[in-house]
Amino acid sequence: MDYQETCNYLFTQVPMFEKQGVSGYKEGLENTHALDEHFGHPHKNFRSIHIAGTNGKGSCAHTIAAILQHCGYKVGLYTSPHLVDFRERIRINGQPIPESYVVDFVEDERMFFEPLHPTFFELTTAMAFKYFSEMNVDIAVIEVGLGGRLDCTNIITPILSVITNISMDHTQLLGNSLEQIAIEKAGIIKPGVPVIIGEALPETRPIFEAMAEENKAPIIFAEDQPEVLHAEQHYSQMAYDTRNYGKIIGELCGSYQEKNANTILCAIRKLEDMGYMYRFTDDSKAPKKGFEIMAGFKTVCATTGLKGRWQIVSTSPTVVCDTGHNTAGWEYLSRQLNEVECKNMYIVFGVVEDKDVDGIMALLPKQATYFFTKAHNKRALSEGVLQIMGQQLGLKGDAYPSVAEAYAAAKAKAGKEDFVFIGGSSYVVADFLTNCV
Repeated sequence: MDYQETCNYLFTQVPMFEKQGVSGYKEGLENTHALDEHFGHPHKNFRSIHIAGTNGKGSCAHTIAAILQHCGYKVGLYTSPHLVDFRERIRINGQPIPESYVVDFVEDERMFFEPLHPTFFELTTAMAFKYFSEMNVDIAVIEVGLGGRLDCTNIITPILSVITNISMDHTQLLGNSLEQIAIEKAGIIKPGVPVIIGEALPETRPIFEAMAEENKAPIIFAEDQPEVLHAEQHYSQMAYDTRNYGKIIGELCGSYQEKNANTILCAIRKLEDMGYMYRFTDDSKAPKKGFEIMAGFKTVCATTGLKGRWQIVSTSPTVVCDTGHNTAGWEYLSRQLNEVECKNMYIVFGVVEDKDVDGIMALLPKQATYFFTKAHNKRALSEGVLQIMGQQLGLKGDAYPSVAEAYAAAKAKAGKEDFVFIGGSSYVVADFLTNCV
């Protein structure tokens, strides 16, 4: 098989939650342990940082990885989902895993793993850990796929755990209350390993405290020790006044990034305390202390390849896409969209059916014109259903069978002073970036 055929095999022949929903999710770690043993426990050959949470995992993971790269480390980065190319999920110092490695892994190992009937994520995680081990990374930033306690990334023992926040998402798998979801996310807390909690709620804080106490894990609530004192969004960047690092310019835009930045800086502060931040042994080559943090924030997209976080695709008209895909994410996106100054606003919008669609759509700006659509994904909700739901909420717009057609219609209507937004689902953004940019 060539690379594209190998990707098609991975996307179609093993269960994939992102395409199939609940039927693509397998509870338990039996396959993960079997794969890990087969490959000689590769995750034990490198240090790791483990990141869980409902929202903000990707932004935090990429920014921490970018900072560590600027510290001189060889950094592995494992995230999901990908937007355009499978290889986005597995990177070293920003470079995607080679196509040849993906092809060889599947060809060489399928005789072993096919009888296990692994899920897509189980197989991808095993590939990532094997690749990071063979490439001798110094440290890997590992993003949880779903939940935490039973996620197949949870076989690692990291040097630091991070839980960004908790909100209602994937309730059919993680539980129908904030407390139940917090228990699943808190499952990444390991004995003696420090944990950073980005945002806590009255319902979740006692759960994190109890789990940390049980594991004798030092716990830091980022909100109790805020590093970000003030944040201000400019056109294509965020400016942060910080307690310990001066003024930092962040490449990632979006009002929700203020919370992420505070979580990241609390994590970096802990890594400093643990002695993991400054790898340069030759003082003549070492940058000024603090430079790597500023550089990581300012160049995270170029350094790690991150896409889809309030990404400004073009101007005149302004075109922005964002992967926010649940109610908690849209509480921030809605406020930000309502603050946009433009003549007319056009929104290309689609969701997957297992989200809180009613909750998300209740947050959509009323002044916009909508181009309801669906991503190329079995979980995508019909554009016609979305249009009807929108009409009931006073949202005006038409339905389009694909993201490309919806965007083309929006772009045709938009003048130089208008604003076009594409979002509602990671898969809508993925289709947009794949077919329209």
